[in-house]
Amino acid sequence: MRFADRAAAGHRLAERLTRFRDENPVVTGLPRGGVPVAFAVARALRAPLDVIVVRKLGLPWRPELAFGALGEDEVRVIDENMVRRTGLTTDQIAAVTETEGAELRRRVSRLRSGRERIPLADRTVIVVDDGVATGATARAACRVAKAQGAARVVLAVPVATRDAAADLRASADDVVCLRTPADFRAVGQWYRDFRPTSDAEVGDLLRRAAEDRRPPPAPLLRDDEVALRSAGAVLPGHLTLPGGPTGLVVFAHGSGSSRHSPRNRHVAAVLNRAGLGTLLFDLLAPAEEADRTKVFDIPLLAGRLAEATNWLRTQPGTTGLPVGYFGASTGAAAALVAAAGADVDVRAIVSRGGRPDLAGAALHRVRAPTLLIVGGADDVVLRLNRRARAAMPGETCLAVVPGATHLFEEPGALDQVAYLARDWFTTRLGRGPRTPAPALAESGPGEGKEGPDGRSPHSGSAS
Repeated sequence: MRFADRAAAGHRLAERLTRFRDENPVVTGLPRGGVPVAFAVARALRAPLDVIVVRKLGLPWRPELAFGALGEDEVRVIDENMVRRTGLTTDQIAAVTETEGAELRRRVSRLRSGRERIPLADRTVIVVDDGVATGATARAACRVAKAQGAARVVLAVPVATRDAAADLRASADDVVCLRTPADFRAVGQWYRDFRPTSDAEVGDLLRRAAEDRRPPPAPLLRDDEVALRSAGAVLPGHLTLPGGPTGLVVFAHGSGSSRHSPRNRHVAAVLNRAGLGTLLFDLLAPAEEADRTKVFDIPLLAGRLAEATNWLRTQPGTTGLPVGYFGASTGAAAALVAAAGADVDVRAIVSRGGRPDLAGAALHRVRAPTLLIVGGADDVVLRLNRRARAAMPGETCLAVVPGATHLFEEPGALDQVAYLARDWFTTRLGRGPRTPAPALAESGPGEGKEGPDGRSPHSGSAS
């Protein structure tokens, strides 16, 4: 009998781990495939989730066959029997170790993306993987947990070879394994869906787990319909202020959208839970929306965004709050042009599927830290954002959400946008320390990390 997928295996595994719930455990997944299993376990046990990054040391002529593994904190596990049987030389071991060590450091930096490790000292640590064949990486992970001071290490896997399950009892204080089939050939044969897990999925699961454990938000100070007046036009909006706000984000939607955009409202809700106020308002009055010249009149839209920003300086509860802009499609161009002006003070900008090319020469004057978020399958917009990033003089990062199209309608894609925006704004508008650029990000004049892209052109404008 096979597991439907990694999440289903995690739910089954959690049933065998309930006895540890009262021990205040930390659940750690082995990237990449072990993290979806660990996510389900952590949720069931109401425990925090982290990763322990390990790298398999594979034979030079057969990389899928491990002779050992590397872990964080310079932990190394070598299977001496495998080394003797295969005739591996010291130089070959050193070469593989150097290559995999560099990849391990890169993977740690990418997966953690500025998040601090959850302390394991004096805690029960449940190390989770999606299955065990040789056991080298699982042994390394257990040693990493012990090196970090874990009081008790529990290794939990849905399936393993009988030999590996028995051998691993020497590395962990307890081993929980649902199945040890006699005809084990590979971990994947015991899953109906064993598609690869990406770094982006791992990062998303870690963010979701952290979100689950955030304290409930403080009562809202304001949650009001408001009206802004600009050159005779009345622009409706919605202002939300959580208790003790650390900043305020003004949303600029794209053409064909409004303050009611479900995508922007979803992002705004995530920002509110993080202690940020939000203003969603219509850049055009109802009578103006049918005029296509005004829909793409970036100077007009930027001017109204600047007016809204200065209006907020006079409102109860918003005076003195640092302001950021969240722009979508053409709204992103308006946000960049407004931020480049001398009459507004904008501390951070996030663009979702934006058209920064429409900001023209204003790009060269934008100094506010800017995060450009684009779907990996949004080829045309991705190219435009890469060019814009190269033209912007300040801290600029381009974050590519793998497989996402222009509207981020794919499962989990909009959540990634919301979490990236939340982290960008909270560290640049809030009072906490600055964090590195987000996962999935390519670097510009500021700092960043390389991210993947995809295919499928789209230059659409709805937000």
